[in-house]
Amino acid sequence: MIYSANTGALKLSFTQLMNLSFDDPLWNIWCNIRLPRIILAIIVGMALASAGAVMQGLFRNPLADPGLLGISSGASLMVGMTILFPAVFPPIMMLYGKMVAAFAGSLFICALIYLYSLNEQCNLAKMILLGVAINAIIGAVMGGLSYISDESQLRQISLWSMGHLGKGSWDLVIVSLSLIFPALLCLIKLAHQLNILQLGDEDAHYLGINVERTKRYLLLLCAVLIGTSVAVSGIIAFVGLVVPHMIRLQIGANHKWLIPGSALGGACLLLLADTLARTLVAPTEIPVGLLTSLIGGPYFLWLILRHK
Repeated sequence: MIYSANTGALKLSFTQLMNLSFDDPLWNIWCNIRLPRIILAIIVGMALASAGAVMQGLFRNPLADPGLLGISSGASLMVGMTILFPAVFPPIMMLYGKMVAAFAGSLFICALIYLYSLNEQCNLAKMILLGVAINAIIGAVMGGLSYISDESQLRQISLWSMGHLGKGSWDLVIVSLSLIFPALLCLIKLAHQLNILQLGDEDAHYLGINVERTKRYLLLLCAVLIGTSVAVSGIIAFVGLVVPHMIRLQIGANHKWLIPGSALGGACLLLLADTLARTLVAPTEIPVGLLTSLIGGPYFLWLILRHK
């Protein structure tokens, strides 16, 4: 039997898996390498798609996306800093260090975009241009970090910037769940308030919603989801754009159903993309972020042409 620990498909049925002994190498590969990676793909897909659905509702346009608006880039810049300067965080925070840094970067960009969206002259085109500018600036800074990094750090930054789930482990799964799952529950709890915000700030205020506080909570939760996802898997683009839009076309814009539906769709899409990334050119592996960009890029172009 031919198998690979990290890439390719195990030639193993579910019945055969159940009959394996615990000291069998295949069982060790499945439990300690494949299963954590599968769960991590599901968690990250849920986080990215749910954050995309909330941001599209919060800014009231279908083109809002963490990657396009520069939020993922803000998180990526801070993670790049932790790769080059790991001594910034104490050893006790080794598991959470990248996530704290990514959260801080994504929260800063979220706050910047939110403040800009309050401008009366703000529109969709200007918001997208703002995201382009943020991505360009952070891209230049990341290029500088890559230039001064050594070979090992450069490889880490390169793989991570293209989106990669190959380092999935139970430690990452537990840490990610401890941050993403509570944030998802809070988003679902705020779904009713997000529905009311679609009527406009003034109408939402008269209906008893604290508009500014609700928006701050939603942005904070999105920053947690995006920051954690970027920290554990790198930049995986377009999941937060494609999935919520497709789910909205099927079940409508009620966020009580849209957020859980987007989470389920994001999990399925990223799990499928990661499976293809491992198996299409086995024994090598394609970064999963490249595959999602190949899917999301044409879809984003279609959205732009459709929403003239």
